[in-house]
Amino acid sequence: MQWSIFISIVTFVLASVFSVVSTAMLQGVVWGVGVLVVMVIVAIGIFFDMMGIASASANERPFHAMAAEKVPGAKQAIAIVRNADRFSNFCNDVVGDICGIISGTASALVVVLMIGDAGEGEGLMTAVVTVVFSAVVSAFTVGGKALGKSFAIHNSIPIVLWIGKAFYVVEHRFGIRVLGGRKKTNGKRGSKRAARSDSSA
Repeated sequence: MQWSIFISIVTFVLASVFSVVSTAMLQGVVWGVGVLVVMVIVAIGIFFDMMGIASASANERPFHAMAAEKVPGAKQAIAIVRNADRFSNFCNDVVGDICGIISGTASALVVVLMIGDAGEGEGLMTAVVTVVFSAVVSAFTVGGKALGKSFAIHNSIPIVLWIGKAFYVVEHRFGIRVLGGRKKTNGKRGSKRAARSDSSA
């Protein structure tokens, strides 16, 4: 329940930021620049979708061997795999879906720019360009995610390790712990039980 509320708030904030930034970038630009902005937004969605799939399909064991050898980012990678449900939820459902929605809105703005450049008397050409552009964006989104998922499944270990190294840099340079691992409570519970038994005795 708490995670659902938290992720809803994060989604609202990120969606607002993405929407404001993309709209601001498309104000007063030619339609060619607008097309580039839309493709960048779609690419971001594909990239995060790939990271989410990799975290969900990665095996934890190889990272334990890397952590034993003091490989930077290995411990962070273990935390990512152990929290794959939340990490993939953020990457796929939050960032991925936001990029899909924002790219649709940005595409509509680009179409408006195209219509403005076409001028009056070019109704048929405007309709053709609009349909073709929408089809290209959809194909790029679906095809890119399909390729990204296949790549992520077959290369989950190096992808997750790369993400872990990025988290490692953030943690050690800025002191920000991006994702914490699950804490083991067996020892604490055992000590508490021992204390209770001693006090009862």
